Amino acid sequence: TADTPSESPKSYWRPEVNKSETNVPSKSTAGPAAVPEKSLILLTGASGYIGGRLLPSLEHQGYRLRCLARRPEILKPKVGPSTEVVAGDVLDRASLDSALRGVDVAYYMVHSMSSTGSFEETDRQAARNFSEAAKAAGIKGLIYVGGLGSDEEELSTHLRSRHEVGDILRQSGLPLCEFRASAVIGSGSASFELIRALVERLPIMLTPRWVKGKAQPIAIDDLLDYLIEALRIPISKYRIYEIGGTDQVSYADMMLAYGRQRGLTPLIIPVPVLTPWVSALWLGLITPLYARIGRAIIESIVHVTVVRDNAALTTFSVRPMGIDQAIHRALAHEETHFAATRWSDALSSSGKLPSWGGVQFGTRLVDSRTLTVDVPPDVVFKHIERIGGDTGWYAWNWLWRVRGFIDLLEGGVGLRRGRPSSTTLRVGDTVDSFRVESIEPNRRLRLKSEMHLYGRAWLEFEVTGTGSSTTIRQTAIFDPVGLIGQIYWYTLYVPHEFVFSGMLRGIAQAALSEMRDLDTAKIPNGQPAAPHRR
Repeated sequence: TADTPSESPKSYWRPEVNKSETNVPSKSTAGPAAVPEKSLILLTGASGYIGGRLLPSLEHQGYRLRCLARRPEILKPKVGPSTEVVAGDVLDRASLDSALRGVDVAYYMVHSMSSTGSFEETDRQAARNFSEAAKAAGIKGLIYVGGLGSDEEELSTHLRSRHEVGDILRQSGLPLCEFRASAVIGSGSASFELIRALVERLPIMLTPRWVKGKAQPIAIDDLLDYLIEALRIPISKYRIYEIGGTDQVSYADMMLAYGRQRGLTPLIIPVPVLTPWVSALWLGLITPLYARIGRAIIESIVHVTVVRDNAALTTFSVRPMGIDQAIHRALAHEETHFAATRWSDALSSSGKLPSWGGVQFGTRLVDSRTLTVDVPPDVVFKHIERIGGDTGWYAWNWLWRVRGFIDLLEGGVGLRRGRPSSTTLRVGDTVDSFRVESIEPNRRLRLKSEMHLYGRAWLEFEVTGTGSSTTIRQTAIFDPVGLIGQIYWYTLYVPHEFVFSGMLRGIAQAALSEMRDLDTAKIPNGQPAAPHRR
């Protein structure tokens, strides 16, 4: 597309579009596209990265919100009480009619890049189904996030598909507010996790020369602001908007910027022999979690993805931040976002995964274990809350003391701080070398380590169940700094195997012991009850 400042919004509309329906302002398009508490907004892709961050923002703005989900039972626990979750699939045309009924504006946040097969054809069919259903339902407008890049160039399959989906949505004749963005920087975003994985793991990188191609990354917070403000502008202003941060940088620049904030100095050596295809295969080995998505990113780096049309800055009040601030915010807010992201859910939904030293998510290493016992959840959680101090860690306490002594020698806190004398914990309480980061009574406890480590570490306990049966999930998370941090984790694999498995069994045994004592007290003549085991 010839996205230049001198062109009018009409130049973005393809010939198939009925321009008389989309470009002529009317009374219905003169005011804001949506009004809080009155307008009904439909959000698709609420389980994805951008959609999942957009969901709470929309709820806080006071809009009536409906979410479309293939599996509503998974999304419902994550939404507010006033948000409606309906079943539907963009690949099933018939399932969309009831979901779109009464909707004023819809966010189309669907992309099948991470699926197998031809994601381009899947995206085409999904966009056709949704645009046809939206048109039939009589909604006022659509909002969509595409990718930067000129249609005059031979784009990667990823960028080409993003542009094509926007074209298909426009062909419905409905006004479309399409935000074209480059890399999104935020904790958990594919681009950010790709950058951090490379910088954290590889002190020396051989990179293709075209890794210096320019991009204009945007912070996730700025992108969300644009998406929210799209509801406040008139429908008549819906068009393509190119958006980005204040800095035009290469991926090499982004890696160096990330390294500065993590105290790392990666050596980046450009070489002429790495083609995009070879680089994609190499990336799949270095970052296995994001192999398919990372491949699409690598192929897209070849193209310049910078803002050429600054219309967004005159239409919206958003003033985007630069790359350094975007990375700083991603790291600073990481704990909040990480706590909201259920790593244990990802493990359970993926089945049993082969691992050495834990399962790897981006650069974070996770050791997650479960055990089910015939004990009510509140009894189990009581013993989890008692962890540390005089109670100890339920197994291999001498190993914990040795590790604490080593930490003291290194100038750390060791285990000398103990824990509160009460049997309950609050946020901010110390538990030996840990501090309580979050707690949900009778459900979840999250501890953050304050030892001297080659990275950051958390220990989380979660109990789920009803009646007399409880599943305990114990998760240890380690975020290594550089190669030495990863070596540290893998070196301790064998001790961790003993400590973590023993701790989980010890908590279960303590809860079972309390239940046996309670049952014995209830039985006449003190006859022992049958053990509560599964």
